[in-house]
Amino acid sequence: MTHTQSIPPVTASGAANRWAVRGPLCAVVAAGMVLLASGCAVQRGQETMGAYIDDTGITTSVKSRFFDNRFVDGTAISVETLNGTVMLSGFAKSATERSTAERLAREVKGVKAVKNEISVRP
Repeated sequence: MTHTQSIPPVTASGAANRWAVRGPLCAVVAAGMVLLASGCAVQRGQETMGAYIDDTGITTSVKSRFFDNRFVDGTAISVETLNGTVMLSGFAKSATERSTAERLAREVKGVKAVKNEISVRP
């Protein structure tokens, strides 16, 4: 026995009403994203959007190396990058983990300096 359910047809006016709400909403969200992204670069002291993108790539690479390394807990260490300078903060279980995190960050292409503010928790 088959069970069929009728689906009400979408009328032209119903589709138009949905688009009338979604169109402007999408435009507002897109404009906000552009303003937010460009505002971040200016607020963080970077001169160009390119510098912001480079810093984001560096941060991503450093975090990726942390998660690929079995001696570093990538969830316990925060990474921020500004104009090629990487700031590490958070907690490590040992001095070895702290120094390994710093070494991994220094090895990423584009890193100019590393500030290691990781605290060792006993």
